[in-house]
Amino acid sequence: MALKWTVSAERDLVRIHAFLAPISPPAAAKVIKQLVAGAEQLLSYPKLGVSLEEFAPRDVRRVIVGDYELRYEVTENLIYILRLWHSREDR
Repeated sequence: MALKWTVSAERDLVRIHAFLAPISPPAAAKVIKQLVAGAEQLLSYPKLGVSLEEFAPRDVRRVIVGDYELRYEVTENLIYILRLWHSREDR
């Protein structure tokens, strides 16, 4: 199984970093590292997150990494990282 970041998820990482970096560059880097590590953990535990039934029959799940929600889809050969956002964001 492999991990694939969608363009939207990559943009989310850039947006999160751009928001945090002016306040604290070390904190911004730390958060991005945590999010990437959380996504990589899914390679060992692809069913870790809670299944989101509204996307059925696709296997879309969500997992909380620190203060962030990470949405991903599990397929036969790939885990797609779909989106990321802070839990306080209005989504």
